[in-house]
Amino acid sequence: MIGTGKQVALDLCEFIDSSPSPFHAVNSASGRLLEAGFSEAESLTDFDEKRPVFLRRDGALIAVNRPKNSAKAVRVVGAHTDSPNLRLKPIFESNKNGWRSLGVETYGSILNNSWLDRDLGCSGRLITKSQDGFIEKLCRLNEPIARIPQLAIHLDREVNEKGLVLNRQDHMQPVIGIEDGLSLLEKLAETVDISAKDVLSFELMLHDLTPSTLSGINQEFISASRIDNLLSCHAAVNSLIAVSDSESDFLQVVVLYDHEEIGSTSSTGALGPLLKKVLDICSDDSTLFADSSLMISADCAHGTHPNYPGRHDVDHQIRLNHGPALKHNANVRYATDGPGAALVKLAAEKTSVPLQTFVSRSDMPCGSTIGPLVAASTGIRTVDLGAPQLAMHSAREMCGSEDPRYLLSLLTSLLQE
Repeated sequence: MIGTGKQVALDLCEFIDSSPSPFHAVNSASGRLLEAGFSEAESLTDFDEKRPVFLRRDGALIAVNRPKNSAKAVRVVGAHTDSPNLRLKPIFESNKNGWRSLGVETYGSILNNSWLDRDLGCSGRLITKSQDGFIEKLCRLNEPIARIPQLAIHLDREVNEKGLVLNRQDHMQPVIGIEDGLSLLEKLAETVDISAKDVLSFELMLHDLTPSTLSGINQEFISASRIDNLLSCHAAVNSLIAVSDSESDFLQVVVLYDHEEIGSTSSTGALGPLLKKVLDICSDDSTLFADSSLMISADCAHGTHPNYPGRHDVDHQIRLNHGPALKHNANVRYATDGPGAALVKLAAEKTSVPLQTFVSRSDMPCGSTIGPLVAASTGIRTVDLGAPQLAMHSAREMCGSEDPRYLLSLLTSLLQE
């Protein structure tokens, strides 16, 4: 039972709010899989057994549901856990001009201005000493400990006419206080009952504290951080749970990668070995290259912006709450091909999910995602599709409140039909 559009939208809001970092997103997904009866694997050898199983590695996760008999084909849903944000430098606390501030790097292609004048918390993981070497601790400080104040218009009179230009080193450093006191690392260590002296290393990032919510005069939208791409992660995990007890001839796989926003070149990114190793264990060439085998690269699409219609192809208008968009590009920046699109369209017809078609303007560069990378490394036929959104890569994004249900319904159908 998938639920109504509002139920799925509210569940997505809960998933996003519990996932301020890729590590927390994997933890949120793992909790749902465990509750649904999946077993957590300690190594890839556990994937030999015919049971619902998943493995987490840092900010990535892969889950598999094997058919009772030999698989005739494979269906994979892929998404990514990371979102553009501000990440703390190795030495991050400083004191400049009487202000305590944080040294941060921008991760991915953020909209710089969207991080100004927001109450920011901090999350990530601490690597701390243990008797056997070290252990990992997820940490989250959901308090307004940091803020990047914008320069007053009185001191930049032409900002509205000439635009806001921010130097990421000089103008994007959050302030956390004036007087001396506990360090941020000490406060984070307290939240997980350890001493800051025992912290060997860390991966920490800032997040907007405003909760996810339904918005619009008729609650037609979702306003939230990290819609790109936790919306797709949420749909992927929930679709696999929905089909885990059903009869199917497909090997059903969900893979949530990290580091998509910076090119996927890592051990836990789409160019890493995770999916290929699991497919080598669970399938053979006849399964991977079967006519009905398919990889669905699920990543959010650009909705047509009401204030900037000229930035979109006039014949490919993408509307919120009108269903997922199949993404096309002649130069294979998206992996969608004819047979793959046909399989998706058949599934959409069967489940009464509206489907849209996206292509960029011919005079504008096209973005990309994990689809072409996974297609090249595995040889599986791949399509790129996703729910449309506005304000992509902002600290706070928006999408339609019906589209998460549409995407969930479509992925559920594709995993089993």
